[in-house]
Amino acid sequence: MNEKLKNLILFNEEAYDKLKKYLIYNVSSVKEIFILVDNITKKYCLPTLFKYLFFLKKSHIIQINTGEEKKNIYTCIKICKEIEIKKGNRESILINLGGGVITDMGGFVASIFKRGIRFINIPTTLLGMVDASVGYKNGINLGSIKNEIGSFYIPKLLIIDINFLKTLHDKEVISGMSEMFKYGLIKDKNFWIDMKKYSLLYIKNKKLDKKIWNYLVKKSIIIKQKIVEKDPKENGLRKILNFGHTIGHALESFFMKKKKIMHGIAVANGMIHESWISYKIDKLSNLDYKEIKSTLLYLYSITYKFSNKEIEKMFEIMQYDKKNKNNKIQFSLLNKIGNCSYNCIVSNSIIKKSFLNF
Repeated sequence: MNEKLKNLILFNEEAYDKLKKYLIYNVSSVKEIFILVDNITKKYCLPTLFKYLFFLKKSHIIQINTGEEKKNIYTCIKICKEIEIKKGNRESILINLGGGVITDMGGFVASIFKRGIRFINIPTTLLGMVDASVGYKNGINLGSIKNEIGSFYIPKLLIIDINFLKTLHDKEVISGMSEMFKYGLIKDKNFWIDMKKYSLLYIKNKKLDKKIWNYLVKKSIIIKQKIVEKDPKENGLRKILNFGHTIGHALESFFMKKKKIMHGIAVANGMIHESWISYKIDKLSNLDYKEIKSTLLYLYSITYKFSNKEIEKMFEIMQYDKKNKNNKIQFSLLNKIGNCSYNCIVSNSIIKKSFLNF
């Protein structure tokens, strides 16, 4: 792993010491520090940050309301205006304290304000720790289309504090696990096996010890980071990280106007659909497909029957997918558990059957 990139990621309590040193040496005044939070992380997570770095109480706090629907250009403009009003400049630092919505928007704002200011991510959700805040992509939604606007912009530091997982509801933890399952499916079969074991343990006990969480989160980050380092701008290999997301994002956008579903649930169901497609075009064995389906359906079942009209709506949404080329929907599909291909073209009839198969 590239040392420069590796050193950006700091874990648990010792990370705050390094964050403190970084801020002391890199800002001339605490007034140059802005902290982006939502109403939930302000209440449950900001006190933890203040406990380790008391001087940040004098920094500028920017608060937005929580929710995926807030992840849009209008909220970003509001954040930019607040930074401007509080005399933010190109030497300012934006600390993003929250889940994927906060780190996505905060990273995007940092990339455009004054043509780029420094930022630090402190994800507080499992999904944020293992996916949204890792990989240097910052995206916001355009209407119901996921991450249609965005940038590639690297944080100065990424702080991973496993203790924030204690603030989460069980359903948020399980949602975050879906991306971790994905890493096993696309790159590491042994990690897929570990995720199956520990997810069932979590369901049974409603908790995992810190040692296990440290292993699972670090392993997830390492898998993603290695892929990103080989293809930072998503020209090739990095596309395998989108496994489950072509249909998953379509499901998330579709349900945005109905009963909302969490990102992890949408992606998990996208992985089931796309595993079936992998099987149907003779990439994935029936045995592997059944293992994936039974594992993910147990945790992420969506009981909804799609009409033909609704499936057509899904196609409209999938046309916006960033991997598409020459007006053809392109998928990342499994060859086997632990191995994935990208730029796979699939017939419309097979895609439609994947919806009718459930």
